[in-house]
Amino acid sequence: MASLDRVKVLVLGDSGVGKSSLVHLLCHNRVLGNPSWTVGCSVDVRVHDYKEGTPEEKTYYTELWDVGGSVGSASSVKSARAVFYNAVNGLILVHDLTNKKSSQNLYRWSLEALNKDSSPSGVIVTNGDYDREQFAENQVPLLVIGTKFDQIPENKRNEVLTRTAFLAEDFNAEEINLDCTNPRYLAAGSSNAVKLSRFFDKVIEKRYFTRDGNQISGFSDRKRFGAGGFKNLHND
Repeated sequence: MASLDRVKVLVLGDSGVGKSSLVHLLCHNRVLGNPSWTVGCSVDVRVHDYKEGTPEEKTYYTELWDVGGSVGSASSVKSARAVFYNAVNGLILVHDLTNKKSSQNLYRWSLEALNKDSSPSGVIVTNGDYDREQFAENQVPLLVIGTKFDQIPENKRNEVLTRTAFLAEDFNAEEINLDCTNPRYLAAGSSNAVKLSRFFDKVIEKRYFTRDGNQISGFSDRKRFGAGGFKNLHND
């Protein structure tokens, strides 16, 4: 295959929310049969047709970087993760719809990746202290994905989806809720598939069709670490 232009998208969220299962589904359109914990970072590639069906259609490689670890890790672990945050074109924030804490922690993950706060503190969505201005100037495209949709009790579904809608609004992002063990949630032509395609189109536009590329910036001041932290046990 001819060499293609590429973009880099971070996939962030707490351990156990299903990031690796999600990445496998996005890249291979198949369920990951035996997910395991991700140590360091696992990278997979999705082929995306930018502006599919139009005269501007072009194929790109989309690198999905599944970053392991916990948002509450020691500062040394956070510093080691910084190497993965260099030259990023987009963020997919993943949370478990049955685990409210994993949803709340997306604020801390995003702040860490966007270099707004080297050691973010506090779950700021539940106590009224969250300031969405922290993200007002962010130019990096974001997508919020909720997993384990099938595990939400029927009588709790409206409550959960209302809460996650506010989450996506805070990030000025679209949201997708799905079950990573069922590919039909991303079936061609579905609303989720349209949202996903729209997100990747936006990432590519920001990278290749704007003056500065709108990559995450400011990482030149971080201490650099070698790439030895890449160890792929494929999953969380």
